[in-house]
Order: sequence, then structure tokens, then C-alpha cells
Amino acid sequence: MRVDVVVFAKTPRPGRSKTRLHPPCTFVEAADLAAAALFDTLRAVEATSIDGRRVLALEGPPPAGLSPRWDVVPQRGHGLDERLASVFEDVDGPALLIGMDTPQLTPALLEAATMRLVDADAVLGDAVDGGYWAIGLRRPNASAFLGVPMSVPTTAIRTRERLRTLGLHVADLPRLRDVDTIDDAWAVALEAPTSRFAATLRAIAPRLAPRPGVGSDVAGVA
Repeated sequence: MRVDVVVFAKTPRPGRSKTRLHPPCTFVEAADLAAAALFDTLRAVEATSIDGRRVLALEGPPPAGLSPRWDVVPQRGHGLDERLASVFEDVDGPALLIGMDTPQLTPALLEAATMRLVDADAVLGDAVDGGYWAIGLRRPNASAFLGVPMSVPTTAIRTRERLRTLGLHVADLPRLRDVDTIDDAWAVALEAPTSRFAATLRAIAPRLAPRPGVGSDVAGVA
């Protein structure tokens, strides 16, 4: 079965991207970390062997140097629930949607996630903060999103409940950490030390007050 992979993202901009990293990061540094996370996410998708389109559902202009392999679609709708529902309608087929906040993603994890849609109606990957880093549907279904509280500690739980209420068989994906806070950034950089995200964090680490036992490790990763 062909499954499209969608990266749901905002164009990184100082003062509008990863603002919870400020402080200790400056707004420019936070945007640089967001750009690095987006780069790593796009590269992970590009490295998969999936038989489907690579779609960037974007709020803002396309990032510089974007590969022509990507189909760019603008996000539509007001709230996050409407924008997520609209993306699946625009793709119009089996799709796995991921965010741009998990630069530790690997091609193998993405390929395994798409394969789960062969036997399940939906897949859901919880995030540590209570949201989710990935959601996949075999068919578009706006009711999976509309009215579900977004960006709260119970978003993943409520979404799973909604999917099951709709009669969908849901397969769970591994739980991952989103990058929201500086503690998240340290932890994710340790998980993916060769990523651009980790390299970007290392570059600004000397200016930051490191978290005991973590910051020094990140700064020393080769």
C-alpha cells in the first residue's frame, strides 16, 4: 500500500519559532534550532524507501534549498485541529503525518510507522509532553481532529479516544520527546548526536548555562 509522508511545519522565524527556548536561547538561536530540527526531519523522510509522496504542509514560505522531491501544500484552517484535518483532505489517501519537533527520527522508524497502516486504520505516536509526534490515517477523516483539544497534556489521550469512538483500529507507535524546552533540546541532542540539531545546540552551548550532567555531555559530543 502506498503511504504518503507529510511533515507538518512552520517556517522557522526569530520570535515566532520555539519561543519556549527563550530564555536561555535568544530568539535567533531558537529559530536556528527549529530550522535544524526541520532539516533533520526532512532528511530522515528523504532517506526512507517509502512508496509514496513526500509532502511538506507548511505555514510560511518554503525553506531555502528545499529538495524538488517535496510537494509543498499550504496549511488551511484556523485552529490546529482544522489545519490537521485539512492536510489529510488535501493529501487524500493513506498518509502518515509527523511534526518538525523530533529531529531524532530515523528512516527505519518512519518506514515501520507507515507499515503499521497496512493492518491498522490509524497509527498514533505519543509525545512525552502529552501530545503526539505522529498520526496516520488510511483514509481522511476530519472527525478525527475537529473539536479535539490541541496542545494540552491530554491531546494524545483524547485523540486516541476519538479515533476509537469512530470505530478505527489504532496501532501505537513508539513514544518520543518533542523539543519544546531547553531540557528537551539537551535530551534530544543526546539521542541524535550526529544530527544538525545537535550540532546547532553544541555551537551555542558555551553561552548557555548547562543543565548539570547533561549540557556538558552535549557540548562534548563529537
